[in-house]
Amino acid sequence: MNCIETEISDCRIITPRIFRDDRGFFFESFNERTFSDLGINHRFVQDNQSHSKHGVLRGLHYQIKQAQGKLVRVLSGEIFDVAVDLRKSSPSFGQWIGERLSSTDKKMIWISPGFAHGFVVLSETAEILYKATDFYAVEHERTIVWNDPDLQIDWPIASPILSEKDRRGLRFRSAEVFT
Repeated sequence: MNCIETEISDCRIITPRIFRDDRGFFFESFNERTFSDLGINHRFVQDNQSHSKHGVLRGLHYQIKQAQGKLVRVLSGEIFDVAVDLRKSSPSFGQWIGERLSSTDKKMIWISPGFAHGFVVLSETAEILYKATDFYAVEHERTIVWNDPDLQIDWPIASPILSEKDRRGLRFRSAEVFT
């Protein structure tokens, strides 16, 4: 696997080694030993999968307790994936990274605990799978509004389709963050 550091510590882009032939392809999407060698030594406890249509934006979500690290990949389609650093003690606090992920390129993004996460679907539909390092806990879930003016995330879509929860997200300056 190839691992590329991003501008924000603890977020990485991972590209697996893909074996292709006339039958199709094969690759390891997760190998504990390989990820440990890359410095990702987290235990995954839950897999989540979603299917969304073009223009759906999910996020920016995080859990203030039971913070989840996430290994995100796209099974079909293409998304623009975003991680926002909510760790108050981090030099990149309040900064974000965005990466296009697709089923064609097989890239994955590792997002450490302490980040808000969201994505928007760029293709007709997209199916996303991510591994999480802690269990979902609705009582600890928080949402930051996708178009927060302080974050200035450069989403590649102007008018996304949002859930009611995501429409009601808090501003970054009002959100609970990690110390």
